[in-house]
Amino acid sequence: MEPTVCPWCQSEIVWDEEIGPEDTCPHCANELKGYRTLNIALEDEDAEDDGEEYEEAYEPSDEEAGDLHRIWGSDHESLSSLRTVDKYGEDHDLFAFEETVEGILDQQEEVPECLHCREYMLHAGTQRVSGEGFQPVHAPLIQAPILQPPYDLNVYVCPGCFHVQYNLAENDRLRMIKSFIHKKE
Repeated sequence: MEPTVCPWCQSEIVWDEEIGPEDTCPHCANELKGYRTLNIALEDEDAEDDGEEYEEAYEPSDEEAGDLHRIWGSDHESLSSLRTVDKYGEDHDLFAFEETVEGILDQQEEVPECLHCREYMLHAGTQRVSGEGFQPVHAPLIQAPILQPPYDLNVYVCPGCFHVQYNLAENDRLRMIKSFIHKKE
C-alpha cells in the first residue's frame, strides 16, 4: 500500500495492508479526511473599484461549523470578534502595530498562545509575589506548600484581545520541582 502524508503533522503513514487506511493519523490523532484549506481573495488596496464583483465571504458548511463549535466552544463567536485591537484600526496604523508585535515575538524565548483568542502573547514583564495577600495551599503528600512566596510570575499580554495571563518564572519552576522531589524522598 502506498504511504500517505498527514496534512496536520506531516508524518508519513504506512498503513497495514490487512487493516487498510484509517480515518485518523496514528501520530497526531487528527482527522485525515477533515483537512480543509481556505482560499481568501484579498482586495488590492491600490486598485480602483472598477465594478468587479468579489467572491462572497466564506461560509462554513454545517459540518465545518460543528467542527469550529467543537474546537472553539461557540459557533456564534468568531475569531475576528475576539480581536479587540481591530476596533482601533480607523484611528491607528494597525499594520505598523502588527509589524512591531511580530518583531517582539521573534525575540521572545517563550511565546504562549492566548487562551481567549489564540493569538501569540507578548511578554510584558515579571511580577513579584511577596506573600502579602497570598495564602499557600499545604499539600498533604509533600507536607509543605505547593508554592512558597516570594516567587515571580511572567506577565503576558495578548496583542489581539488584550487579555493578561501569568505563568511561573523559570527559576521558581525549578524551585518548585526541586521542592517536590526533596519532600517526596
